[in-house]
Amino acid sequence: MELRAGQVAVVTGAASGIGLAMARRFAAEGLKVVLADVEEGALEKAAAGLREDGAVVHARVVDVGQREEVVALAEETYERFGAVHVLCNNAGVGSGAEGRMWEHDPNDWKWAFAVNVWGVFHGVQAFVPRMLAGGEPGHIVNTSSGDGGIAPLPTASVYAVTKAAVVTMTESLYAHLRAEHARVGASVLFPGPHMLRTGLWESHRNRPDRYAKQKPRRTPYRSLDQWEAAMKEAGKDVRFTPVEEVADFVADGIRADRFWLLPDSEHSDAQIRARSRSMLDRADPAYLENFILD
Repeated sequence: MELRAGQVAVVTGAASGIGLAMARRFAAEGLKVVLADVEEGALEKAAAGLREDGAVVHARVVDVGQREEVVALAEETYERFGAVHVLCNNAGVGSGAEGRMWEHDPNDWKWAFAVNVWGVFHGVQAFVPRMLAGGEPGHIVNTSSGDGGIAPLPTASVYAVTKAAVVTMTESLYAHLRAEHARVGASVLFPGPHMLRTGLWESHRNRPDRYAKQKPRRTPYRSLDQWEAAMKEAGKDVRFTPVEEVADFVADGIRADRFWLLPDSEHSDAQIRARSRSMLDRADPAYLENFILD
């Protein structure tokens, strides 16, 4: 589809990071943008900044893990603008889980699944039927991750499992849309190819009480700056991809109707080959060896 002035884009997790970058990119194309995020203060700041740049913006505080809130977002968007052409199910959290899987706090899994998996599904169910009924070209972008979407980082296994689910959900969505001969496309986004400076590392700041940890953490949460410092101290090079580049990549992918929004990366390609080879050879997952030895 073409991105044209006057169209409407809805972005969840839009108060910062990739979500805000995508909203800015769509606004630069002349689209009206609907921002949804759970963090009210950051959301108001993001919306104000876009309005100062001349964008038509609507913002709503939404917890995507709550179905009724996503449905209300869809209803309000259609009442205000009458259509949605681009839907980016982008909201995501890290779980904050520690230790081995059998040691995890169950609420870490419940919270991560509520946002990262159910949040995407709620977006699909709330918006896609209306997008199809509108009969106009449209596109859905679901944000996954190389961690899980390609191969899991076992030290972040909860997050990896949820992002693997997003890939499968989007593959299924693509097939269902094609079966309906819909004018709406679907893509799965793997932000990168390098690390990103986003608020994902501080997800715990917005953790709802209903998913509170049932036992305290053994170690403090580590910020992105602390992780980067540790990597540099260990002599490991850390590279970052600007979120604006991710947003440009998404816009180009929508125009080209690409399903796999997967940037070029020797590392990712090597992971894909290793995992595929392991499956085809019915062999042990050697691509996890470095983590198994930790």
